[in-house]
Amino acid sequence: MSTPPLIGISTYLEPAARWRDWDLPAALLPAGYHRQAQRAGALAVLLPPDPSPGAAAAAVARLDGLVIAGGPDVAPERYGAARDPRTGPPDPDRDHWELSLIEAAAARRLPLLGICRGMQLLNVARGGTLLQHLDHHAGDVPGRFGSHGIDPVPGTRLAAILDGPLTVPTYHHQAVDRIGTGLTVCAHAPDGTVEAVEDPAAAFALAVQWHPEMADDTRLMAALVRAAGGG
Repeated sequence: MSTPPLIGISTYLEPAARWRDWDLPAALLPAGYHRQAQRAGALAVLLPPDPSPGAAAAAVARLDGLVIAGGPDVAPERYGAARDPRTGPPDPDRDHWELSLIEAAAARRLPLLGICRGMQLLNVARGGTLLQHLDHHAGDVPGRFGSHGIDPVPGTRLAAILDGPLTVPTYHHQAVDRIGTGLTVCAHAPDGTVEAVEDPAAAFALAVQWHPEMADDTRLMAALVRAAGGG
């Protein structure tokens, strides 16, 4: 019996998290990420930010695939923009960690799936920029996901995986603006917002603006797992 591929998933590092009797700093991640990786046939490992030199490359060297998870806004200084007053507070340690993971994954041609913030970071890593605010792409209630349709671009890897328009869970107020080097737009929202990008020259480098981990549809995660040597 073959060993399931090991999929690393980046995590939050929060200064105060509360559970049961505890209120402590914690590395955390919504359970939908690792559960979906497991359902797709992978072993999941969580990757909290690590400031040690070379830590990202060392972590990636042990993985078969990588997920860059959703989270807070990317610091606009990372893509040479002035801060919009609606942009959230920066998280420089997480920005550095996840950009280092993306760079290390590219160097190894490691299969990569970006989700929400992960898509934005992939674009920034390739020299692209972000639109710092747009309306109607989050739920009506803070902390609750909304939904809208997306249309994959025919002929792309994403279209081959999803085979048609669908409604997806969404919660974001930033999006890709100028597309990074080597990336191709592979899905749009009805209002024209870029909803997915991919690198056609990579073994597997695909990122989406929505949150597939919040739905029952495992096709994107399953595609990553197959690219990582599973299935």
